[in-house]
Amino acid sequence: MNDRQDDQRDGNAAARALVAGVCAGDRRALARAITLVESTRPEDAAVAEAVVEALLPYAGNGLRIAVSGAPGAGKSIFIEAFGLHLVQQGHRVAVLAIDPSSPRSGGAILGDKTRMDRLARDERAFIRPTPSAGTLGGVALATGEAITLVEAAGFDRVLVETVGVGQSETAAADLTDMFLLLVAPGSGDELQGVKRGIVELADLIVVTKGDGDLKPAAGRVAADYHAALGLMRGAVPGWTPRVERCSAFTGEGIPRIADAIEAFRAATAGWRDRLRAEQARRGLDRALADAIDRALGADARLAGLRAALEAEVASGRRGPRAAARALVAGLLDRDASGSA
Repeated sequence: MNDRQDDQRDGNAAARALVAGVCAGDRRALARAITLVESTRPEDAAVAEAVVEALLPYAGNGLRIAVSGAPGAGKSIFIEAFGLHLVQQGHRVAVLAIDPSSPRSGGAILGDKTRMDRLARDERAFIRPTPSAGTLGGVALATGEAITLVEAAGFDRVLVETVGVGQSETAAADLTDMFLLLVAPGSGDELQGVKRGIVELADLIVVTKGDGDLKPAAGRVAADYHAALGLMRGAVPGWTPRVERCSAFTGEGIPRIADAIEAFRAATAGWRDRLRAEQARRGLDRALADAIDRALGADARLAGLRAALEAEVASGRRGPRAAARALVAGLLDRDASGSA
């Protein structure tokens, strides 16, 4: 048996052990499996793919909720209060908190987990900070696979916290069933502070910090957003977007938000299957783009061709579309030569 066969055998054994651990609810196995799917090391790819493929039949039963909001909206404190309410209602909660990446190591800064200390200590919850690694859309590239893993481990409520909010912070909606937009009062013109496009994505707008001196302002902001939603068409058939107020500090409004989410789940049961099928197709597009990018970087000749084409595009000697076509032609030539 050669070294390649030995590596394949070891990889298969590792994948089987991780799959068994995740299905048994082993938190360490779950953490290791997520680390594996986040890995950019080529030698980890085959094992990661085997783990995800094996766990797909055990996933899909959770409700996936994106939580977005501008910096200062109170995403982490809201998620902790909401998550604690959910576990008290008998749910198991997974939080995939997409952290900004360290510019030096590329790792997650890990601030969210420290801000959810009480939820992190609850055995019915699992919090995973994940580095965004520069990925646009407010979510990490491997977030979709991480959702599969936590659902297979038995978590039936999956909260995906995005990095922030803006024109590029909408990819979380393409991975989840429901989109929550958090808005804080007292920050000036709140309706102008959040782009219209992301408001149109929201299935539920939550006005946070509705206590103390900010309580009257929270009421006004909620009324403004309620009026604004009346001018927009809902994104989900059978569901009219709502506005709720809450205080994560006092807990006021958290049960109403949970009730609204359950109403959404009940009203959209049939639509959710179609949504996920379409999301899976778009996931293939993202994975294909990533695989092509990695292939271009792994081949010295293609990496050189790419650098040369980038220089031509930057200097205005070649258009981006023509350069991309030349790169694809180079990739196909390489594959044709390798299979000959």
